Amino acid sequence: MSGIGTGYDLSPTTYSPDGKVFQSEYAQKAVDSGSTVVGLKVKDGVVMGVEKLIVSKLLVEGSNRRIFNVDRHAGMAVAGLAPDGRVIVNRGIDEAANYKRFYGDNIPALMLAERVATFMHLFNLYWSFSVGWHSVGGTVWDGTVKMGWHSVGSEVWAAQCSGTGCARSTRAGAALGKGQHAGLAVDAARNEIEKLKLSEMTARQAVIEVAKILHRVHDEDGKPFDIEISWVCEESGREHQRVPQDLMAEATQAAKAALAESDMED
Repeated sequence: MSGIGTGYDLSPTTYSPDGKVFQSEYAQKAVDSGSTVVGLKVKDGVVMGVEKLIVSKLLVEGSNRRIFNVDRHAGMAVAGLAPDGRVIVNRGIDEAANYKRFYGDNIPALMLAERVATFMHLFNLYWSFSVGWHSVGGTVWDGTVKMGWHSVGSEVWAAQCSGTGCARSTRAGAALGKGQHAGLAVDAARNEIEKLKLSEMTARQAVIEVAKILHRVHDEDGKPFDIEISWVCEESGREHQRVPQDLMAEATQAAKAALAESDMED
């Protein structure tokens, strides 16, 4: 791509002759090689999980989180650079607060996804912003997965760094990060999601399945990693919360057992 993009990859506002914006594609490649994020909508709520590499033994356990509260009823997970992700989360928090202040109600997940995706897309239009993936020319942002509970029920939406969030959104399951493109033509995480009967699954069952997916698509041989899982469901009081420790331990154990069984069959 370097030869093709020469002269056309210095700014997110510059189009190549074939209509591509190379800085947006570079940013998407960074997201595709980042942490895997999975979101599932099940019959009684939404479950979201993130694979997080442990880059140093000196880090405090649970630090550098990638799942955040946006409002009491909504959460967001980020794939790619964590600092960029925090900026997007802060924007989501502001949008949720402004909506509640103006309308007196919780912001719907669709509205949150549209507003955050629009904010992300602005950084593909105006090169004058100075922070982000590439220091040359402008800014493009992380991919995100958002989930929430509103009067219409639970929803999960995904947004790409180009801002095409609602076009790529799904109300059954979503995957971003390296698990999204684990092979040349294999979308490992989504393949695993497609095998699940989400409409028949409870949130507790989905927590275990998310843990299994994240362990299965993890391909950093020998590198330790941790997983974060949160949910919005009846059991959490329709509030975005981290999964209880006892359920996390059960899910991790089930994921490791399933992975060992799969290795034996291979």
